Parts: sequence; structure tokens; C-alpha cells
Amino acid sequence: METMLDDDCFALRQASRFISQIYSQHLAHVGLTTTQYSILNRLDMHGDLSMQQLSMAMVMDRTSIVRAIRPIQRDGLVESRKGGGRELTIALTNAGATRLKEARPHWTRAQAEFEERFGSRRMKALRSELFDLTDD
Repeated sequence: METMLDDDCFALRQASRFISQIYSQHLAHVGLTTTQYSILNRLDMHGDLSMQQLSMAMVMDRTSIVRAIRPIQRDGLVESRKGGGRELTIALTNAGATRLKEARPHWTRAQAEFEERFGSRRMKALRSELFDLTDD
């Protein structure tokens, strides 16, 4: 018989919600969600990305990406452009780069808070294992 202690999915989702709450509290100061921050950061690191590339990078389905992008597009933080063919490309705007710069210290404080609670060495090992799962 399986117990909650054997439920890997539940354990990961529970931990993810707990961690997301820490980051969300810090990012609330700049009006971003953790997903929005991650999208802006990916665009900053990689430049313009097609919807498919962004979806793959975020490990999210296209519908979820569109829902996450709408508010930051409305706020002028990203813009969509027609790429080659029919593909839509998402680009970071100057306002988006500015907001990301404002958000980074809050993100850094969230990371520090989480690592203080969990342990820096343990977090580094966990991060490595989690990135191995998604080949990031």
C-alpha cells in the first residue's frame, strides 16, 4: 500500500508550492509572479524566443505560456513579433529589462532566504538533480 511518504509527485508539488510562496512574497514588491520573472529572465539571457522555444524552455504548454505572457505584454514588458513564417516571437522590451533589473535583488533575497532555510550545500545538490531531470 502506497503512503503519502511514497508519493514523489505530491512531495515535489508540495515543496514547489512552499518555495514559490517565498519567491512570490519577494517578487510582489515589483508586481511580478515567479513565472513572469522566469520568462523575462529567459528572454534576457537568450534574446527573442519563439513561442515554441519559450514553451520548451519553461517546460510549459503553449496555453499556459500565453496566459502567463498576457499580463506582462499588457504592461509593456514583452512584445510579440511575427517571426519567419507563421511563428510568433516574444521579445523583452526596455520596460521589461528595467523591471527585471528591479526584480533581481528581490529574487536574490528569496534565494538567500530559501537557501538559509534548506542549507546552501543541500540546495546546490538539489538544484543540480532537478536540472538533470529537465536537461536544463
